[in-house]
Order: sequence, then C-alpha cells, then structure tokens
Amino acid sequence: MLENLTDRLSRVVKTMRGQARLTESNTADMLREIRLALLEADVALPVVKSLMEQIKFKALGEDVVGSLTPGQALVGVVQRELTLIMGGDEESRGKLNLATQPPAVILMAGLQGAGKTTSAAKLAKFLQEKFKKKVLTVSCDVYRPAAIEQLKTVSAQVGADFFPSSSDQKPIDIANAALDWAKRHYHDVLIVDTAGRLGIDEQMMQEIKSLHASVKPIETLFVVDAMLGQDAINTAMTNRILGMGDILALVEQAQQNVDVEQAQKIAKKIQKGGFDLGDFREQIKQMQNMGGMANLLDKLPSQIAQQASKANLGMADKQMKHMQGIIDSMTPQERAKPELLKASRKRRIAAGAGVQVQEVNRLLAQFEQMQGMMKQMKGGKMAKMMGSLAARGAAKGLGGLFKK
Repeated sequence: MLENLTDRLSRVVKTMRGQARLTESNTADMLREIRLALLEADVALPVVKSLMEQIKFKALGEDVVGSLTPGQALVGVVQRELTLIMGGDEESRGKLNLATQPPAVILMAGLQGAGKTTSAAKLAKFLQEKFKKKVLTVSCDVYRPAAIEQLKTVSAQVGADFFPSSSDQKPIDIANAALDWAKRHYHDVLIVDTAGRLGIDEQMMQEIKSLHASVKPIETLFVVDAMLGQDAINTAMTNRILGMGDILALVEQAQQNVDVEQAQKIAKKIQKGGFDLGDFREQIKQMQNMGGMANLLDKLPSQIAQQASKANLGMADKQMKHMQGIIDSMTPQERAKPELLKASRKRRIAAGAGVQVQEVNRLLAQFEQMQGMMKQMKGGKMAKMMGSLAARGAAKGLGGLFKK
C-alpha cells in the first residue's frame, strides 16, 4: 500500500511544478491518485471518502511556503490527515498515559497469536528510546509452552529488564511479585504480558479481571491482528441486525463514559452494606452518561431488548431525571441518612426539585427496596436478589424491564 501511494504521489508532484498555490483544479488529479491508491490497498470506501473530503477542505487555498511546490504542500496535508486517521493526534490521541506514581503498569491482552509478546517488547524499546524510561517486562502466560522464554529473549534483544517466572506459578502471584520488584528497583514502567484468551472462556476472562484488579494498570492494551480487515465492522453490524447485539460497542461506550473509580467505590460500599442515596444518584448519572435506556437496549441481544421494549423507555428516562433532581435537592446528610426525611424536609425537597411530595415518597420507597436487594447481594444471595428485582423493578419507570 505505502509503496503504491508513494509512487502515485511522486508522479503527481512532478505535474504540479510551476504553480503558485493549491486550487480545486490542480488538486483534483492528485486526490484521484490518492483515492485509487487507498482503494487498491483495500481501505474501506467510507474511510476513503471521508479522508478525501478532509484533504480537499484543508488543502484548497493553502499558501505554498518557501521553496515548496504546490505538490509538496499537498503531500504535507495528505501526511497530516493520514496520521490523524490512524490515531496520531498531535496532542493526545495515540499517546500512552504514564502520568502516575512509578512504576506505571501496562497490561497486554488479546487473542492467542495476536502478537502480544512481540508487541510488549516493541513497546519496551519505544519507551526506553523515546522517553528514556526504565522498563521491566514480565510474562503471566503460564499456559503456552516457551511463552516466558520468548518474552525473556525479545526483552534482552531490546535491552529491557525481564522479571523471571515459571509455569507452575499463578499469574496473579507473578504479576504482584513483578510489581513489587519494579517498585524496589525503581523501574518507571512495568509491562505485563498475559496469555491469549477468548471472550467465551469464562475462566480465562475471570483471570484477566483479577490481574487487572490486582496490579491496577494505568493502560490496558488490547492487541489485535491487523489482518482482521474490514469485516470486523461488518460482523459487529450483522450481529446487531441478527439480534445478537453489539456488546463490544456497549463495553467501549461504558469505558468512555463510566467513571471506573467511582463505580469501584460504590461496589465496595455495596459489599459493606453502606449503599446510600448519593450512590444511587451516581448510578443514575452513569446511566444517563451512556445515553439512557433506549441507547443501551439498542446494543443488547434481542431476547433481552424485547422484554425491555415493552416498557415506556421515554418515561423511564424522564423518571430517572426526576429521581436525580429529587436527590440533588437533598443535603449530603439527608442523602446519607434518608431516615431524617420527615414531612417538612420532604416538602422542601419536592419544592426544590419541582415535583410533588408523592414523588419524593415514591423515590424513598424504591430506594428502601433497592437497599434490601443490596443487603442480599452483600450476603451472596444473588439469585434471590435478581428474582426480587424481576418481581418489583428498580423503579416505577423501569417496572417492566426485568420481568421474565
């Protein structure tokens, strides 16, 4: 692809000599060559169209600086746009976040054979050479023969430190020991290589969750095969059309919009039985950040969405906004201790939220139900909790969403 694109650009640059500036007429031929080169390289048509529009918009009327020809100036525009579309934003996009107390932990995850181990070594080399970081690598892949030895070899090749491990150890023990070593030996970055896994392998997925919770990586890199190609997006779209949902998109949306740290705090409070109205408000806010009920249900499998679609989703979202307004009208003390809410306080809260006192009472009743469910969750009675949720609903506006 790159050689073909280079050849085409070189040919067109020669034809644009002697012109003072970039115009619609003298850029048309070059844009055509770029478009053909990208299409021949099997770049998706929507991507090509979008790229051409951006190049044309930014190139037209651009002054030719110094000794540059119009062709060379256009090549500069093409280079910048290609860099952007591949994730290379000048300021932030594509950069690793290492802004934490050393060592910054980077967790490598992905399918079998995707190239995690090789990518870990390349990343170590990049961080050492460009950012002058002291890097330690460790392999938690105790399942694949020679996986640990492979990382040791490639780490030595790039000059990175390697933390030894063996196949008779548990991955989480290896990771914790490596993290402790990295702290004591003043490493800036710890790269944790993991075993390949599929989403349907529940045991392996639980393992990566435990690893993530234990070492708390500041970056988790999902390594995929570049040969996956255009069919990846078609598969996701087809799954949604066929009623299989697009869970990956839902996960990505959650990662972008959900405050993970806040969610973890709420989870710990639930485990301790300390769930209050402030936590309830945060859960409502997180759901609203993800686009509301209708947006979430669109990405769920049809057998789940069909049950939920019987409810009035618009009313459910409106009800959640009312709930948030009511809780916002409370003092921090009232959110923590709802039992303080007597008649006079309820009237004040209702006036502040612009609702009737009955809605305040309804919210408190629903919250009491939810608190009971959280206590059951604390006791490990998950099945009973789900049955109770199905029977009563978490809120009036969501009443029919979870019924069997």
